[in-house]
Amino acid sequence: MTRSKPVHFVVADDDCRDFQSVLEFIGRRWVGAVLMAGAQGARRFTEYRALAPGISDRLLAQRLKELESYQLLRREVIPSTPVQILYTPSPTGAALIAALQPLIAWSRSVPPAGGDQRP
Repeated sequence: MTRSKPVHFVVADDDCRDFQSVLEFIGRRWVGAVLMAGAQGARRFTEYRALAPGISDRLLAQRLKELESYQLLRREVIPSTPVQILYTPSPTGAALIAALQPLIAWSRSVPPAGGDQRP
């Protein structure tokens, strides 16, 4: 039996705390799905709802506001009849989405936990 070489990372104590904070935010219910729904650019509320089936309107509105307050999404009001509101990833949000891409790819290669089937 051959053992793989351990991977060593240099991680400062502050890095652990900051990383945990980010993971806790992204891991909140529907935050990741809403963030990823905006990965292709500007979308309206109904488009986010369609890309995150099962989320309530109230929770979607709350998550969009949170992502905006963390400066991960930008909200743009387009004066028209009816008024249109677009949510677009900010440069910081786009950088986070890009940083999550390897994790998404990794998740596809790992068997689901507990023998659950992937949808």
